[in-house]
Amino acid sequence: MKSLFTVLVITSLGFSAVAQATSDTKGKKTEKVTKQPAPSVEFKTMTIDRQNIPYGADETFTFEFKNNSKSPLIISNVQTSCGCTTAKKPEAPVAPKKSDAISVKYDTKREGPFTKTITVTTNLGEPIVLTIKGNVTPKPAEN
Repeated sequence: MKSLFTVLVITSLGFSAVAQATSDTKGKKTEKVTKQPAPSVEFKTMTIDRQNIPYGADETFTFEFKNNSKSPLIISNVQTSCGCTTAKKPEAPVAPKKSDAISVKYDTKREGPFTKTITVTTNLGEPIVLTIKGNVTPKPAEN
């Protein structure tokens, strides 16, 4: 019986603590809003969409970004979702508040719509996923 009483008291105190955390002094519910920090790496766009790319064209997709952190940005890896896509990353660290770009090429000797992802791994946080998509027009008929 004593242990049941202890459990009830502890449970009651737990509910009181929750109620106090979500109510102000007048009993109104309050919500604490926290400001989200700016991302360490900010890309101008996360997706590039191009339609009607000519078959066999030398098409480059450029993802521009800025290092918003207080330390140098090191891009350690840029992984494409398939062998038909290649990416070129900056080799040197990108200084704080400076900008650079990642260039991506897609093999346009493949007709039709496509969507490919590029995963960027840096020293400043979680991997970043960029996307290219578009449509390659059919190969011109040979005469």
